[in-house]
Amino acid sequence: MSYFGTDGIRGKFGELPITPEFALKLGFAAGKVLKQMSHKKKPIVVLGKDTRLSGYILESALQAGLNAAGVYVHLLGPLPTPAIAHLTRALHASLGIVISASHNPYFDNGIKFFSSEGKKLPDEVQNAINRELEKELKIEDTANLGKSVRVKDANGRYIEFCKSTFPYHFDLSNLKIVVDCANGAAYNVGPAVFRELGAGVIAIHNEPTGLNINEDCGSTHPESLQKAVLEHQADLGIAFDGDADRVVLVDKNGQLVDGDNILYILATQASHKPAGIVGTVMSNMALELALEKAQVPFVRANVGDRYVLQALDENGWVIGGEPSGHILTLDKSTTGDAIIAALQVLTVMVEQKKALHELVADFHLLPNVLVNVRLDAMFDPYAVPALATEFEKAEQQLKGRGRLLIRKSGTEPVIRVMVEGDDLQEVTDLANHLADAVRTNAA
Repeated sequence: MSYFGTDGIRGKFGELPITPEFALKLGFAAGKVLKQMSHKKKPIVVLGKDTRLSGYILESALQAGLNAAGVYVHLLGPLPTPAIAHLTRALHASLGIVISASHNPYFDNGIKFFSSEGKKLPDEVQNAINRELEKELKIEDTANLGKSVRVKDANGRYIEFCKSTFPYHFDLSNLKIVVDCANGAAYNVGPAVFRELGAGVIAIHNEPTGLNINEDCGSTHPESLQKAVLEHQADLGIAFDGDADRVVLVDKNGQLVDGDNILYILATQASHKPAGIVGTVMSNMALELALEKAQVPFVRANVGDRYVLQALDENGWVIGGEPSGHILTLDKSTTGDAIIAALQVLTVMVEQKKALHELVADFHLLPNVLVNVRLDAMFDPYAVPALATEFEKAEQQLKGRGRLLIRKSGTEPVIRVMVEGDDLQEVTDLANHLADAVRTNAA
């Protein structure tokens, strides 16, 4: 049995596999595999988390399992997911572990791994951990137990790393920025990065309680950020998700600048044109057309940063991402990093001496409606003949003017119905009709 999904292991806390008992055994299994594969007698694992209340319990359980397997653990505390990826490399650790469910509600949690290079864990290592999970948890020699230490300067290390991706001869002293921390992992380091680069920063949703992560805030709910930008007459707003691997922006007029807009800016408005851009099947058709006009190659990957990264590696490119704001800049970081992605857009603003809205003035997304249908149990919508017929009819209706995408979420029991086209009313009606059809056939 494989416990790993497209982005680690995720679920509701208290239900398998996100339980203290499983986390303990997972830590032990990962530690055993690590010792088998490592040349070090006692390899080091860095362990970080977001601000969910359940993270404290999972952290203790994972730590105990890793120590029991004879592995040393460096505890980072609450930090963005990309910070754990960076510090895994910086501290010369053999493995990085993040406790987070990203943009999900507080009652969910997850566990994902990074290799020693700060990249996604190879499939063969995941498979080895799965096999070890089937075995009995047995401590062979207490003399070989590992220890744990807390890394006291983890925040500062990551802040300096983020700042290093911004040109040293630039600063943000002329900008007022509202930063929405989603009551998540970037509540501390996020505002600090922009302040230390000279910006006037107004931080919102930066008081995590362990239960308010992503709640009506952050990149998945940017409405309060849009309002705050207008109220404070700020130059722009920046919103992270709970573990700060996603970012969306808001211009001074309160207009949302999503991941497609960010890729457009980095591909066409920066002083150096990239070799190519990787989007996903969710990327708006307008991005594809704009990059074609700018003579920047563009390819689509499946949804998920794992697949974007794979396509970047295959093409030898460095910039890719998703409309949700998961942006990869591989010349700066090994994984999607919200703070670093925002800094790259700010770099373009400073070097071009343009406001955010000016950078996207010529870029207009096609009307796009996404309806998430939450289910009691996942099923394949294309396996239902009645639904397959409805999808075919919709595709024929949109032919030449838009597109349809029906996909299963890789992290939760949700089917995403996306309709894109040149008429907003038409795509809205069609998306709602197809979503209702999915709900009816799921009952």
